[in-house]
Amino acid sequence: MEYDRSTNRRRLATCAVLLIALAACIAGCAGTGLGARPGGRILAIGAENQYANVIAQVGGRYVDTLAIESNPNTDPHTFEASPSVAELVSSARLVVQNGVGYDTFMERIESASGGVRSNSSRKVIDVQKLLGLPDSTPNPHLWYKPRTMPAVALAVAADLSAIQPAHAAYFQANAAAFVRSLTPWLQALARFAREYPNTPVATTEPVGDYMLEAAGTVNLTPFSLQADIMNGVDPAPQDVTLQSGLFADHRVKVFVYNQQVTDSVTQSFLQAAERAGVPVVGVYETMPTPGYDYQTWMLAEVRALRRAVAEKVSTRKL
Repeated sequence: MEYDRSTNRRRLATCAVLLIALAACIAGCAGTGLGARPGGRILAIGAENQYANVIAQVGGRYVDTLAIESNPNTDPHTFEASPSVAELVSSARLVVQNGVGYDTFMERIESASGGVRSNSSRKVIDVQKLLGLPDSTPNPHLWYKPRTMPAVALAVAADLSAIQPAHAAYFQANAAAFVRSLTPWLQALARFAREYPNTPVATTEPVGDYMLEAAGTVNLTPFSLQADIMNGVDPAPQDVTLQSGLFADHRVKVFVYNQQVTDSVTQSFLQAAERAGVPVVGVYETMPTPGYDYQTWMLAEVRALRRAVAEKVSTRKL
């Protein structure tokens, strides 16, 4: 499913610091051969920084990991890969991408001449395919689904082991440790679902919907409105009226919004929630840095949700 934001008036520029880092990496790879790194380390790429973080935790000292999209102040749907980014991706031995039309720039790079898929020695993990999800999957924010990153970590360990068999036990042990480290997050989700069952919530986009579902909440925002905002389309007036009524009538306990991408419509919802005394929780599409890894990021968002419901405390930013 293609998520088209080409007409989105909220289009934002790519972070200059990211491009500088990519150029430096490419320069460092020059003359060393495909994917070769100092000390024999594997060059691995995560299309988004949450995937890069998991790669780094599994790969440890034998892998150099970079993220293509890591700026929490930009809209990931609108990212356009430059030639330098394409060159970086084509130099990697392992690539992890989201799929479901979320990071289509990766598909374009990989289908080009000399791209990742053209070389069978490169490993590409498409998370959509890893989870067996169809192209019609309506919500592309797969990293909020509790079963996603355990599957990614195990797949990363398997591919790194195939690239460097001598370190297979190391990669597999790191993957197992990563999976265990998700226990506090999973316990927090289960505890919220148990203590606050069927909590009614409102959202702007389906960014955190998988997490909200795992926490046992009931999302009263029409998915048609969420999808329109996600795709940069003006939502239907009836959906806007319904959403506004959720706040005015105090029908929801918390408002979860994508603070990474906002416009006049989402700002109006934010103001309506605040006028009604509905606490708000901001969520992210890319992992906020510094200070977080994937596990602590997910746990922080569940804790923010709990504070909103239990104590009526808003968390605008982590």
